[in-house]
Amino acid sequence: MASFHVMADARGMHVQPTVRHITTSDLWDALRLGAEDFWAKPSHYVFLCLIYPIVGLMLTQWSSGSNAIQLVYPLMSGFALVGPFAAIGLYEISRRRELGMNTNWRHALDVRHSSALPSIAVIGIMLFALFLLWLFTAQSIYTSQFGDQPPASVGAFLRDVLTTSRGWTLILAGNAAGFVFAVVVLATTVIAFPLLLDRDVGAVSAIETSARAVMANPLQMALWGLMVAVLLVIGSVPLFAGLAVVMPILGHATWHLYRKVIEPERTQQIRRPM
Repeated sequence: MASFHVMADARGMHVQPTVRHITTSDLWDALRLGAEDFWAKPSHYVFLCLIYPIVGLMLTQWSSGSNAIQLVYPLMSGFALVGPFAAIGLYEISRRRELGMNTNWRHALDVRHSSALPSIAVIGIMLFALFLLWLFTAQSIYTSQFGDQPPASVGAFLRDVLTTSRGWTLILAGNAAGFVFAVVVLATTVIAFPLLLDRDVGAVSAIETSARAVMANPLQMALWGLMVAVLLVIGSVPLFAGLAVVMPILGHATWHLYRKVIEPERTQQIRRPM
């Protein structure tokens, strides 16, 4: 690593990559290319991503065993908040495959050698903080409706949530709050990590470029967020096992979405001092 820099690139400049307008067909094509990357060596990626269902089950066991049943759903949905950072090794695999380089799964760890690692770490910490804030918010909404007393059992909790007015308020308020968190993460990181892997532009530029990409393609990015959410739910249903397939496909697809949204580096970019 030549120097420690986070806010700007290695020259202290704020880079503004050119954002393209995309279509709905570009989203499906990115998903298709992501699936192709996955199926190129699926055993490697499934092995690499088994951590997702394992962590999911551990979190569920922890929340159930510590009388925190009410946090199971927030923990499950929280995968969408930390997913952009968790999939960073998969972006690297797609980048290497695109360049015709060796794509052995061990190269997913090559991210640790990236000159943009400090910027990647900063945005990763931001996402983890949002994840913790989401859990705190979810717990606060539950407490406002049911008090400090934890659910007596899974059955009692489900009965209270599905058959009482307090339960319906919990569902509506919780999902509304979760939607806000999801929009914030989508707007700030939809292509931030692939951009940092491809070009060391600094954390500020990566977040700003993601925001500009969303503003330039609001309907397409909203659809992308919906696609990600639906696939994560599908992958989480069978005891999180489906995440071992869904997560790598989405990770690879995000790299290809980045390629469709951002002009190649050879195109003229705006640079200004920080």
